[in-house]
Amino acid sequence: MPKFLMNRWQNLHTIFSYILFFALIIVMFVYEWIIAVVALVIGCVLLLLSIRADKTFHKDLHDYVMTLSHRVKKAGNEVIHELPIGMVLYDEEKKIEWHNPYIAQMLNKESVIGESVNDIFPVFEEEDENAEYDVFIHDQHYQVLKKNEERLIYFTNITDYKNLIVKHEEEKPAMGIIMMDNVDEATQGMDDKTRSLILAKVISELTEWSNQYGLYMRRISSDKFLMMMNQKILEALEGSRFDILDTVRDMTADLKIPLTLSIGISSGEDHLVELGSIMQTSLDIALGRGGDQAAIKSGQNLKFYGGRSNAVEKGTRVRARVISHALRELIRESENVMIMGHIYPDMDSIGAAIGLLKAARLSDKQGYIVLEDVNPAIQSLMDEVENHELLKQSFISPEQALQLIDKQTLVCVVDTHKASMVPEPRLLQIAQRIFVVDHHRRSEEFINEPTLVYIEHYASSTCELITEILQYFHDKISLDKLEATAMLAGIVVDTKSFSLRTGARTFEAASFLRRNGANSSTVQRMLKEDLHEYLQQIEIIKNAKIVYDHIAIAVAKPNHKNSQLIIAKVADTLLNMTDVMASLVISERPDGKVGLSARSLGEVNVQILMERMGGGGHFSNSGAQIEGSVEEVKERLEQVLSETIKEEGLLK
Repeated sequence: MPKFLMNRWQNLHTIFSYILFFALIIVMFVYEWIIAVVALVIGCVLLLLSIRADKTFHKDLHDYVMTLSHRVKKAGNEVIHELPIGMVLYDEEKKIEWHNPYIAQMLNKESVIGESVNDIFPVFEEEDENAEYDVFIHDQHYQVLKKNEERLIYFTNITDYKNLIVKHEEEKPAMGIIMMDNVDEATQGMDDKTRSLILAKVISELTEWSNQYGLYMRRISSDKFLMMMNQKILEALEGSRFDILDTVRDMTADLKIPLTLSIGISSGEDHLVELGSIMQTSLDIALGRGGDQAAIKSGQNLKFYGGRSNAVEKGTRVRARVISHALRELIRESENVMIMGHIYPDMDSIGAAIGLLKAARLSDKQGYIVLEDVNPAIQSLMDEVENHELLKQSFISPEQALQLIDKQTLVCVVDTHKASMVPEPRLLQIAQRIFVVDHHRRSEEFINEPTLVYIEHYASSTCELITEILQYFHDKISLDKLEATAMLAGIVVDTKSFSLRTGARTFEAASFLRRNGANSSTVQRMLKEDLHEYLQQIEIIKNAKIVYDHIAIAVAKPNHKNSQLIIAKVADTLLNMTDVMASLVISERPDGKVGLSARSLGEVNVQILMERMGGGGHFSNSGAQIEGSVEEVKERLEQVLSETIKEEGLLK
């Protein structure tokens, strides 16, 4: 307890004692006045001493308070001047009235008093009430708290904190897997010595690449490698756009079929088990898109690099046989089968659906094809179906499908793998068995948890895949004439009469269909063009121009609506022009959206371009449907085209 407080307590005790003492003296005057006088003198002396002590107490108290106030004021000044926090006071005209030394040190100036706050700190131009900012001044990061009412600004240096966050993000783990996706095809016919030398050369290049970027790589099978890295290394790999893909492909370019790599990488998760699962999914997506590319999944984001080479047709049909047998068991376990393609179906979509309908009937199951609207692309085929009693009864609307479906129904999706592209997505939510068959490169959007998936991006069409499945589905299969013709029409349309994306297996599938009664004359009649539609195509072609020496862009006139079929036909026609490697066609559609169709001869990967425009498709056959005006889409396409050519090297 401070000394003056102790004195105060003692003084109170003394006063009380004096009161009692003088009371006793008064009593003593009655009985013994001499003693009382002596006691009175003594009491007066003691009282004077007490008064003096009390004055001393008040003086000590005043001195202590003054000393304490000075110490507090001095400590406050030292805190304001020495605390590593900047403080600025400004007036109503935004002129700086005062700041502590930290501000001068922060700005590398002796003083900024009298200068405008907005000139020194432009971030404060807007009149916000008590607001917080993050600013960057002289390589230092500051958190700023602005209090308008007090006209006071605080600056706190958070550079170390920000650096720690960056370091934490850079050191987050990432996992990857590399697969040599066409080893058997690339080394087919080689002797063991040559094959070993080729693989050793590729592995040596991979090892040198991993050492260059500081990632850990371990071979886990004859054609797979596991990678461990952090986020910083992954960003460096993305900065190089995974040049190892081009290195390996170019290194083996002298082979009949160049060896390519597929890479799947996962990041953004803290748990290694989740990273491993996502890593495998990323690899599946890369393979599903044709290989020769890297797929990186971080959280909800999925990015792709590479994908400049077309898919290589596999010489073996083992997978087609396995899928056929698995599909047969799925159909047998189901009560009925519902088949649907994509919205605005084409010949390939309807032909593949008719092929799967045949598979359902071979298994003695009731099958249905879900069709919303008949568009010009399939009108001629549907006219033939109208005259076929059995097929006619199998086409139902989405509303009818919702009434017929149950949990024992098998839903088959053909010519697409996106839930948003089917005529009735609710069927996929109800069904517990889903079969997906497609020939387009796999995109980020994919049907949730399908039971069976058959995606072969090398295939010319979905009809080709279904034809191969049917060959293994039953020992003695016999197709109806219209069924075979519909599937052949699908192949003819998607291959542009066997001129694009056509392999040996495409001709084998077509031969099988011809042996089963497919009529090429009927196909030709189905594909005849209407004169009015042809003139519409000519109007669009008149506006075509060549950019980057080999890419044709045609834009229809505003307010001139054309069907997606016409837009696609214009893109196909432009490919026949001299020196044109790719064609891009833009036009308004009857539904109000802007249709964008992209085609190439295999030298340009138009899928990458269309994915950046919000669409997708095949390596040489892609498209998109976009909200907005024709001019807006044109400007955006030109910008994306410029960026893609610069980043991806779109033109080989």
